[in-house]
Formats: sequence, C-alpha cells, structure tokens
Amino acid sequence: MFDNKKHFTTAIVGVLVAFSIIALVLSLVKIEDVTLPPVVKYGMVFDAGSSHTSLFVYEWDSDKENDTGVVSQTLSCDVQGQEQNSSAADHILATVAKTMRQYPVAFKGARILTGEEEGAYGWITINYLLDSFTKYSPKTHTWVRPEAANIFGALDLGGASTQISFMPEGSVTNWNEASEFMLYGFNYNIYTHSYLCYGQNEMLKRLAKELIAESSSSMRVDHPCYPKDYNETVLLSSFRTSPCTNRSDPRLTLDNKNVTLEGRGDASGCLAAVRKLFNFSACGQSQDCTFDGVYQPPVRGQFITFSAFYYNFKFLNLTEGQSLATVRENIKDFCTRSWEDLSSSYPEENPERLPKYCANANYILTLLLDAYKFNETSWNNIFFQMKAGSADIGWTLGYMLNLTNMIPAEAPAQLKGHVPSLWAVAIAFIILTLALGLAALLLLSWV
Repeated sequence: MFDNKKHFTTAIVGVLVAFSIIALVLSLVKIEDVTLPPVVKYGMVFDAGSSHTSLFVYEWDSDKENDTGVVSQTLSCDVQGQEQNSSAADHILATVAKTMRQYPVAFKGARILTGEEEGAYGWITINYLLDSFTKYSPKTHTWVRPEAANIFGALDLGGASTQISFMPEGSVTNWNEASEFMLYGFNYNIYTHSYLCYGQNEMLKRLAKELIAESSSSMRVDHPCYPKDYNETVLLSSFRTSPCTNRSDPRLTLDNKNVTLEGRGDASGCLAAVRKLFNFSACGQSQDCTFDGVYQPPVRGQFITFSAFYYNFKFLNLTEGQSLATVRENIKDFCTRSWEDLSSSYPEENPERLPKYCANANYILTLLLDAYKFNETSWNNIFFQMKAGSADIGWTLGYMLNLTNMIPAEAPAQLKGHVPSLWAVAIAFIILTLALGLAALLLLSWV
C-alpha cells in the first residue's frame, strides 16, 4: 500500500494529527456537557430603620467565595411603617429572631448596629461596588494598594442619624472615631462618626419643637421652612415619643395641647433656624471639629452621598454638576414658592413630604458646608447617587460581606475565574501533542 517507509511515516503522522484534532473536539464537547453550573448562595439582610424596613437579597457563586466582584443584588423591597418607641426595640428584635428561626435559613441574628458600624459598612459597600479595593499591577504581577484618591468616602443620611466615613490624610488621632479593616491584604484606617438625632426625621421634629419653644404665641407658630399658606397641626405630647425631643425644656410643656405651624416661605429664616440646631460654638477655633465638640479630620477625596441626601437633591433636581452657588440659588427659589404653587407643580408627590423639602435642603447644606466643612472647591468631589451598577448603596451589603467573610484579609489570587473545562481540554491537547511528537520521532528514526 505504501511505496516506502517514508510514505508510511508521513501517513502515520497524518493519522495521529487527525486523531489529535478529533480528540480535542470531543474533549471540548464532552467536558462542556458534563460541567455542572456553580452552586449559587443567597444572603438576606433586613434594614429596619426608624420609619421603614427594607429587604435586600444578594447572591454569589459558592466556588468564588473570598474572591472579588462576585456579589450581586437580586432583589430589594421596602415596607413603610410607624416609628416605634425605643423601649420596644428588645421585644421587636426577640420576635424577629423567633420568627426567622422557623425558616430553613442560616439565621445570623437580629441586633441594633452602632452608628459607627453603619457608617463603616456603608463605606465598605461603596468601595466594594466601585472596585476601589483591588488594583493589579501588570508590571510587577502583584496586587498593589490602591491610591487614597481612588478610595471613596461615604455620607449617609437616615431618619434618626447621619454618618460620615472616609480615609483621612495621615492617621486618625482620636481613636474613638476610627475603624480599622484588613481588606485584600491591605490595612485601612478610616474616620467614621455617627450623629444620633441628626437624621432627617429627627431634625424636623427638633426644628418644630425649637420654633414652638421660641414663639411668643402658644397656639399658632410661624414656620419659616414651610411654604406660605401651608399649615400643620402638632400635638405637643408627640415630642415625648422620641429620645431626641423628649428632654425637658423650661420654655415648653409637652402636654396634650395642639399647636398650628404656619408656613412663611422664608428662605433665609429657614436657614437661620436650621443652623440653630447645631452647636458650632462648642468647637471654638478648632478646625478638626464639626459641631457639639466632635473631632473630625479635614475631609479628603471624593464622596458618595446616598439615602436621604440623594432623594432630596434628586427631587429638587440638584446634581453634582451644578456649582454651589447655583445649588444655593435653586434651594432659595424653591423655599419661597407658595403651597398652592408647589402642590400644583408636583401633583404626584406625597403631600406630607412636599412641604418639608425646603428644611431638608437647608439642613443638608448646613451639614455638608458648616459641619463637615466642604467648600466651594471640595463641593465638586461630592456625588449624589443611590446605586452602583444594579446594587443599592447602603450599609447592608457591607454588613453581609463582613458577616460571611466574603472580603478576605489576604490579597486575591493572581489567577482567578478560570473555566475548569478549558483547562482540562488544554491538558488533554498537550498530552496528545507530546504523544504525536514522540511517535513521529520514533518513526523518523526508524526511517
């Protein structure tokens, strides 16, 4: 059939090449067919705030735990509720724990986070979602510490409290305000502080109480932040339900009398009234102080502001692209509009929330500029957003990542995310190629 050994050798080599290619194709088909999908794990976090509860569901592949960028948010929902007395917290938590243990989940407990924990977990969430913690150097083939300028600060405004968290320049001198994390092989020391009673809802209550206490009238009180021709009736005893307003005041008796707050639409008067809620004099001349004598190093870098910060500015159409002067002017214009004008211009907005945007906006400006000491220049480093990708920004994701150890203390592996089937195919192909080469050498030597 073959004229000589050389032709026979050539034929054998051709057959081996053909078998090699066929084996490669078959291995691809076979291995891909039997490759099982990764097991997906889920984590649920309930955020029971002062006025509502939110549920967040996250998912990740179990074979990529302790890796980067693998957690995604698959579901979120909100349920509005009434504010509860602080004394009811223990009973509520016990009831929640009893209920959750009846379901087939790995229940990790129900507890009240400290304000500093909430701020720190929000900081982790932002930088995890924006992939700020990991930076690979192709030059050295190693993971390197991200530059401080690439790490975002976090500003959260809830109903009862507000938090600020960021990496200051140098070390935090007051260790009562510091949190330390080892993430992906690098140590992070951040400043974080939570201000209880300075959340949006509690601010509005404190503002109303202060206006009533300062008024010479006992039944009808001017409210500079409410739009003109808008009235709201307040029961004085309702101030006793919050730890932020139940303190005794010789100027005011918290009895069962009703007081009517009458809107005046006074922008400058609103700003002045809001500023009185802060004790700026307690800081003296210190630049490392916000208010009430609280230490804070100078703000540095870019910040993501979320929660009520975002919702208020989104409604007022105030964005980070606007100058601070433009933002101030737009807030002033909104505050001077009448109730008839506002209610007709925003028919879809909740009528209980609409008259409060003026106070909220002035409060946000006072907090950011006078307390946290952002200025005309650093204002441009503040970004208002509520999502990063498909995930909501907040403390819940950071809390879950910490609870499940999804962010490792050590640096991530240099090679990750390989498809096992492709590696198996590559190994099979290499073995066949070696066999082909060995057979060819033997046959050629025979020739």
